[in-house]
Amino acid sequence: MTRTVLISGAGIAGPALAHWLRAHGMTPTVVERAPGVRPGGQTVDLRGAGRTVVERMGLEPAVRERLTHERGLHFVDDAGRVRATFGADSFGGAGFVIDLEILRGELAELLHAHTAADTEYAFDDEITALDDTGDHVRVSFRTGPDRVFDLVVLADGLRSRTRDLVFADLTHHRGLGLHTAYFTIPREPGDDDFARWYNAPGGRSVVLRPDNLGTVRASLSFRSAPGGVDRLAVPAQKRFLREHYADAGWQTPRVLAGMESSSDFYFEAIGQVRLDRWSRGRIAVLGDAAYCPSPLSGMGTSLALVGAYVLAGELARHDDHRAGFAAYERVMRPYVTQAQKVSSLAPRLATPQTRTGIRVLQRVLDLAAKPALTRVGAHFATPPADAIDLPDYAVASA
Repeated sequence: MTRTVLISGAGIAGPALAHWLRAHGMTPTVVERAPGVRPGGQTVDLRGAGRTVVERMGLEPAVRERLTHERGLHFVDDAGRVRATFGADSFGGAGFVIDLEILRGELAELLHAHTAADTEYAFDDEITALDDTGDHVRVSFRTGPDRVFDLVVLADGLRSRTRDLVFADLTHHRGLGLHTAYFTIPREPGDDDFARWYNAPGGRSVVLRPDNLGTVRASLSFRSAPGGVDRLAVPAQKRFLREHYADAGWQTPRVLAGMESSSDFYFEAIGQVRLDRWSRGRIAVLGDAAYCPSPLSGMGTSLALVGAYVLAGELARHDDHRAGFAAYERVMRPYVTQAQKVSSLAPRLATPQTRTGIRVLQRVLDLAAKPALTRVGAHFATPPADAIDLPDYAVASA
């Protein structure tokens, strides 16, 4: 019997899973509470095993047509002078910026377009209740009628509400002491194809990244904030940022001005999610909902893509869904553990409190960029994206 699988979330992991389920002869349905594929978002990279999965999907040529074409990353001072540079070829092409950088929204649109012809998508709806009877899962939706599926996979992000319907007692959040606001601002003549990272005293940073749409992706990150800023309404968050960054220097006034008119502002407390196990009965979790490693890891997209590939492959290998879910976790757990090894010191190192600390950071980065110290620098700048031996799952089509 062909399995029917409901997937919650049409970001990266959900559509990738739909592709592989269909390739293995299963029938996926994707539900997404947004009215369509979420546009915008910051730059993500396709590295290591995540790149391999994209290649096996046959999507690398399409990805390359949508690259941001970043040439590397400059660390700059308050006068805009470059203090350290890492090109896209630094650390063997596996450093801060690589040759496959794409906007998250662009990747999500590509995955949706790739799967829409043979996958049912239900936008502007969401799961409100899950009843695992043992033989199937009865699902209630906010707007649609109840339906029955063989399996359900929750792939709807770090703060998944549907995950908490089933796994609340197994879910642990780890805060990393960092807050970040993301948004898009207009491109200016002085912007080029290098990302720029600026540190201001007080544990603050400003990052500008070029995109392929004629705009610039900005982020403001800082270490200290009154409790609950991430839970405030957007106007209050923007007001806090204006005050917190008022004296930051460099291009911060431009960034704050662009923030006011930005249509894609997003603010979050950076953290990880860890679950004691990733399945319960006929329901499983995938991607950030299961094992968000945080943006500091550089591994979120790789985990989403690889997790989708492995989950579908193990379900295809096993007639018993329980054995398939167990195998998925057995293959993925070591990879996830490596990706989540983000030191609690990382935010402190990346956002020094004092001008002296900033100068030390810039000097260390400049040394790390030297060819003679490439191997040492790679230890800190290269995430473990290849730390998994990808199984080869036979499929009818891919």
